[in-house]
Amino acid sequence: MSTVSYAIQDSATMLRRNLRHMKGYPSLTLMLVGQPIVFLLLFVYVFGGTMGAGIAGASSGRAEYLAYITPGILAMTVASVALGTALSVAMDMTEGIMARFRTMAIARVSVLTGHVLGAMVQTAIALVVVIGAALLLGFRPTAGVTDWLLALTVLAVFAFALTWFTVALGLNSKSVETASNSPMFLVLLPFLGSGFVPTESMPTGLRWFAEYQPFTPVIETVRGLLMGTPVDDYVVLAFGWSIGIALVSYLWAKNLFNRDPTP
Repeated sequence: MSTVSYAIQDSATMLRRNLRHMKGYPSLTLMLVGQPIVFLLLFVYVFGGTMGAGIAGASSGRAEYLAYITPGILAMTVASVALGTALSVAMDMTEGIMARFRTMAIARVSVLTGHVLGAMVQTAIALVVVIGAALLLGFRPTAGVTDWLLALTVLAVFAFALTWFTVALGLNSKSVETASNSPMFLVLLPFLGSGFVPTESMPTGLRWFAEYQPFTPVIETVRGLLMGTPVDDYVVLAFGWSIGIALVSYLWAKNLFNRDPTP
């Protein structure tokens, strides 16, 4: 059997391990999925009337604001699940499981890819639940099948990138508590982008940050594809940010995993 075959086989084993772990701790999955739904309900029913009128005109309201914020909520969902990955990796580190894996005759990359693939499965479940909740609340996208597939592809690639980033953060954390706090800014970035209000409404400095941070092109691409608005160059920026984050994070995580454990 080739080296690649061993790596694939070992990665599948690690994926099954992480899926069983996810099944054994359903409260974590519920928390990661529940947080975006809580924000969806909060912004639609508490702020939706006023915000919808401010964005789409005086005759608009909650339905228009729901259509506007759903892509931002989907990006937040991706970030929320990635945060859980940092916790899972940190738990393996602090409990000594990672050290044990280093001594076993398995492909080293499989230990990390198992976490990443497990998180991708969890992300897919979370996105289905959140999209279902948005549809129940009245979200009515105009996208066809091709647009839906492309929007989901953008979210999947972004999820893959953020997951590798949080894997690296988990490996770099000295404790589970640190791992739970270090990726929290990812959940906040949609608020500092175009997730909930147009960037044009922001002060100059904040607007510059909002327009050039990675969440904005992802959100704008998904919004354009689902609602039929122009995506312009956002789709290129979305894939560019995702590929760059994934590559740098993978190399960082690989270096952290391969380093000698500190005594």
